[in-house]
This record gives sequence, C-alpha cells and structure tokens, in this order.
Amino acid sequence: MKEIDLRSDTVTRPTKEMLQAIISAEVGDDVYKEDPSVNELEKKLADMFGMDEALFFPTGSMANQAAIKLHTQPAEQLICDKWAHVFNYEGGGVSFNSGVSCKLVDGDRGMITAAQVEENINAPDFYHSPLTSLVCLENTTNKGGGACYDLDEIKKIRKVCNTHNLGLHLDGARLFNALVAKGESAKDYGKLFDTISICLSKGLGTPMGSVLIGNADLMKNAIRVRKVLGGGMRQVGFMAAAGIYAIDNHVERLKEDHDRAQEIGNTLESLPYVLKVESVETNIVIFYLKDVANEELFMKQLQKENVRISNMGQGKLRIVTHLDYTEDLHQKFLGVITNIRL
Repeated sequence: MKEIDLRSDTVTRPTKEMLQAIISAEVGDDVYKEDPSVNELEKKLADMFGMDEALFFPTGSMANQAAIKLHTQPAEQLICDKWAHVFNYEGGGVSFNSGVSCKLVDGDRGMITAAQVEENINAPDFYHSPLTSLVCLENTTNKGGGACYDLDEIKKIRKVCNTHNLGLHLDGARLFNALVAKGESAKDYGKLFDTISICLSKGLGTPMGSVLIGNADLMKNAIRVRKVLGGGMRQVGFMAAAGIYAIDNHVERLKEDHDRAQEIGNTLESLPYVLKVESVETNIVIFYLKDVANEELFMKQLQKENVRISNMGQGKLRIVTHLDYTEDLHQKFLGVITNIRL
C-alpha cells in the first residue's frame, strides 16, 4: 500500500502544475532585488493583506526571528503563549538572535486573551524586570491542534498593544487555514498586526519559503536583518513562482483538508481505544489513547500498514491532513484506524 504520511502538512511535493510554474519562472538576482517572480510574490501578499511591504524568506522560523529583531532591543521581553512556535520550535532563536526573553502565558490551546496580555506587561518604570515591547500570536496554533483565534479577541489585544505601545506580530504559518475555516479576509489581519509571517510550504504545498509582511516603518530594516541571519538569496524566483501558484490555486482547497481532518476526528472518537480527541477546527487532529502504555503498539500497527503520524510526547498524538492526502488515501486510513485492536 502507498505510504500515508500524516506527520505534517510540510511533507507535500509540488503538483505537476506547480512544477511547470517553477520551470517557467522568470528569475533574476534577488540580492539586487532584481528577481521579478520574488518581487511579484512580495507585492501580491502585501496587497492581499493591505500592508506596505513584504520580504521573501527561506523559512518561517527565519521570518519570525527577523520580525522579533525588528520589533525589539536586547534585554527586552515578548509575550506569547506557552505553546508558541517562536518559543518551542525555533531553537532558542529569540534569545540568541535578539537577546530577548519570553513571558509565557497559560492560554487555551495556544491562544491568549487581551486580559492575559494586559496582566503580563511589566511595569515600564520598574527597571528590575525586562521591558515588554512585543506580543506574538500564532494562528492557527500548532501545538494547540490547529485552533483558530477569534478575530474580536485579536482586536482587543491590538487595543492593549496600542495603549502600552507594544508591537504585535503574527506567526501566520497556517493563517490561510484560519481564513478559510473562519471565512475571514486577509485585510482583516493586515489592519491589526504590525508584522505577519506567512508560510508557503505547509497547507499551500510549496517546497520552501515564507514571506514577512509589515508596515513600512518596521520593514525598512527587514532586508538588513535577513542578511544578518544569512538569508541573502539569488535566483529564488523559482520558489517564489511556486508560492504565486499556491496562492492562486491552493487556498480554497484547504477546506478539503479541514473536512477530512474532521472526519478523522469523528472516527477516532468512536473507537474504543481512544480516550479523547481535541476539538478539530482546521487540518490538525490531536488525540490521546486510553492507555498510554499502548502507544508503542499503536504506532507499530500503523507502521505495519505504512502509515506515519506524529507522537508529540506526554500521550499526545497528532495527525495533519494536507495536499498529498487524497480521498483514496483518506478512506484507506479510516479503515486502518478502525481495524486496530489494542
């Protein structure tokens, strides 16, 4: 049986049509800002979000790290959820690259509230504690199982940031999943955030690349920061062309991933060996077995059927649907988990 890889939405390969867009791309030297495909992608996303400028990055982590550096000075502090990607999955880059610490908030499925932001801001005149300068949100949340922020709560957080003169950055690695799931527009987010990172290699299915979008006063130094972080690139328009194709063709189809994830969640809830399935909003399903001791046996049975999922530790198992997970594979996977005996 063909492998069913549900570890992440990063495992996809370019479609034939995307490969053709890559091969046909018009390219130049991006270090000189002469790559027309990169310039087109950056303008396309800046216009889509109603923001001033955009800059292509090789990875989402680098885009986030650049944003944090643009917003902060060494010895300052940012506020984020305890499950935030910028704290858990970027190699300690917040402290290494920017000399900044994180005030971790105990949110709900990776999401924090305006009230929590307010209560975690350090008094600016109390010089014993770091100066709070930035709030980082993540939408959808990775460790939170693809949960989506309520836009009204983000508006409240924006007001708190305005009151206390704080920057507001969005790790939007899976933002298009949230936009499709909630029926929101990109411009809704462009009005609220100072900077937004968009990942092209997850739900949108490109081989690589992220874009940092922001307002001119911050983005004027973005290319310098990217250079410091090692991100000067040449004919990267081949990858930018994949991003343009993905934005034009792969956004609305994210609903297919969401629908399949929901069906997986419903099926898991009906199985005798499953203790709990967390609420499914987008393309991520997180669930727990009744007996944690059965995890190894469960994973081995999946492996025997050529199925791969993620074990996130502490009893948390994760499934992520994506572009390469077809309806045929979906039906086979539902059959596999239904027939497992623990």
